[in-house]
Amino acid sequence: MTTTHVDLALEGMTCATCAGRIEGALATVPGVTATVNFATERASVDIDGVTDATDLIAVITKVGYGAHVIDREQRETEPPTDPVLTARVIVSLALAIPVFLVSMIPAWQFDGFQWVAAALATPVVTWGAWPFHRAAVRNARHGATTMDTLVSLGVAVAYVWSIYALFFTMAGTIGMRMDMVLFGYSPHSLYFESAAVVTAFVLLGRLLESRSKRAAKISLTALLNTAAKQAFLLVDGREVSVPAGALQKGDTFVVLAGGIVPTDGRIVEGQSAIDASAVTGESVPIAVGPGSTLIGGTINAGGRLVVDATAVGAGTELARLTRMVEEAQAGKAPVQKLVDRISAVFVPLVIVIAAAGGIVWFAISGDATHAVSIAVATLVVACPCALGLATPMALLVGTGRGARSGIIIRGTDVLESTRRVTTVIVDKTGTLTSGHPAVVDVFGAGFSADTIIGNAARVEMGTDHPLARAVVAEATVRGAMGAVARKIVAEPGRGVGGTLGKTLIRAGSLAWLAETSCIVPAVIAERAVTWSGAGQSLVAVAHDNQVVGLIAISDVVKPSAAVAIRNLSKLGIRTIMASGDNAAVAKVVARDAGIHEFYGAMNPADKRDLITRLQQQGEVVAMVGDGINDAAALAQADLGIAMGHGTDVAIETSDIVLVTTDLRRVADSIRLSRSTLGTIRGNLVWAFGYNAIAIPIALAGIMGPAVAGLAMAFSSVFVVLNSARLAAFRIS
Repeated sequence: MTTTHVDLALEGMTCATCAGRIEGALATVPGVTATVNFATERASVDIDGVTDATDLIAVITKVGYGAHVIDREQRETEPPTDPVLTARVIVSLALAIPVFLVSMIPAWQFDGFQWVAAALATPVVTWGAWPFHRAAVRNARHGATTMDTLVSLGVAVAYVWSIYALFFTMAGTIGMRMDMVLFGYSPHSLYFESAAVVTAFVLLGRLLESRSKRAAKISLTALLNTAAKQAFLLVDGREVSVPAGALQKGDTFVVLAGGIVPTDGRIVEGQSAIDASAVTGESVPIAVGPGSTLIGGTINAGGRLVVDATAVGAGTELARLTRMVEEAQAGKAPVQKLVDRISAVFVPLVIVIAAAGGIVWFAISGDATHAVSIAVATLVVACPCALGLATPMALLVGTGRGARSGIIIRGTDVLESTRRVTTVIVDKTGTLTSGHPAVVDVFGAGFSADTIIGNAARVEMGTDHPLARAVVAEATVRGAMGAVARKIVAEPGRGVGGTLGKTLIRAGSLAWLAETSCIVPAVIAERAVTWSGAGQSLVAVAHDNQVVGLIAISDVVKPSAAVAIRNLSKLGIRTIMASGDNAAVAKVVARDAGIHEFYGAMNPADKRDLITRLQQQGEVVAMVGDGINDAAALAQADLGIAMGHGTDVAIETSDIVLVTTDLRRVADSIRLSRSTLGTIRGNLVWAFGYNAIAIPIALAGIMGPAVAGLAMAFSSVFVVLNSARLAAFRIS
């Protein structure tokens, strides 16, 4: 049965309990697996059955919330902050402040000030606090409680009690002192200022929280917004302006100097430099020419380019990266499951504790005012929001920061893996080296150099390995390209073969050809020793069972490689290079990159076995690679890191994707993941610690309702602001 995926935007959530209720409701639908993220206000749903999105929305509506489907092709931008919420905050603060001052400062009190306080507080606890009351009633109808229930109960009890005291006991004539409101109570006191201030503080906290969450989500929206809106389609030699979304795979379009590349493509004409900073975070423009691939959203910083579209819409690199980030943000860390279980019972438990506290204090003191103060403070001070935001908020900001710098963290389990990494294994070609090797020499035994390079290119067209691209590029320059071979079969890490007429042509490592009983002439073997000793990579070419030529290819170590290795060392991580090239080539590259431990002539199984051995020795291993031959090692490693320009299979088997080719991002990705994990833990310590300390303080009567409201608002805002620090994470 086919599994379909649906993303839903949720409306009406106010705390982690809401997210848990929606997730629980969706879980009751047969064939549905759902994850609800409170920070992003999204539900990620996999459907294995006949249920459709309409059924899901109906289930969510039934439990008191709203939802609509998010189209992956046409994603909505982040809406501006709710203007009604902003108005409620402004009005509530404007009215609550004078209520607070006149109630707290004896010198400001005058005959009948209690009636003024009541008049000013009434709009605050009715219109200002209306979202809390409405949500509390809505949830009560479904037999549920949330943070809104606590706030609504606290505000309502404080206000109703004050109205009772004002009208029926005439106790309002008794002034209140600062120490009584902040740290205790006074007999027959009024709580208009508590009801008003609690409302204003909680609304202010919600506004700050909303703006911070929106700012965090904008980082992902910004990634999407790098895409061009218009494109110049080439039709019969003319440039026709069309919406970028109208481009189809295979269309030829033009990118003018300074223009944004509208979709992924391959250059067929023109030379330029591409500014990819908006997508990959690389500050230095990249030189490109015919055959170079372009990512949609990058900027043409040079001359006119003619490009063939290779992917459009959801198939583009930008769309794929966005999906990876969203999937990571929708995930839950293992500790979040514990938080969810606690959040499910948190609010009912607090209500029970508050009621019990009020009853006990009334039994002890016989003072109903004191009992009300205790109950209200306990209700208001509890903060399930801090628990609910602790993990998703840090994950939202951390993954968003990474996305802006070309670091895609693909899941929450990755964070724990990066903390424990002790060893990093790096591939050579395309990872430590530039990935743009070039043919430097060709030798043929009985065949011309053009024949050797041409035949090799005709089978290498079947693979995307950097060495294969170098062979094809050289054959193209020489004019030696012919028809592509038939029945092309690649053996990852070894080579590729195909047929030309009745001849089997193979191109790959000399060791592979020798293993398959190919005859290696002495002149070929001698030349291989010479070129290998010079640190050059070799591609041997065989016709049937006879090796007939050698191609020498050279690649340069990336300028950032040595710095990247030093950065990993500063993190206490050991670096090992594992290359499919011979030991001589591996030695030269390792020396230039500053790596002391390296292995050459390794096939995919050898790399996987190396990782297995290290794991058996107690090492936690990360693998960095980009090719098909790295896929097995990436999957075996505790942490797989794929270079984003690599093959699809390498990217799909990895935990972290580096869109950039800058190897320094490896250490950056580990540092960012560790910082995100540390922030999550700090948030959870705060959230649990705050509630564990604040609730007993309120129960003890040390904290009045007004201060309790301020503390509760600060608690959730603290988690949001602490997570927001990740946005300033420094990339090397």
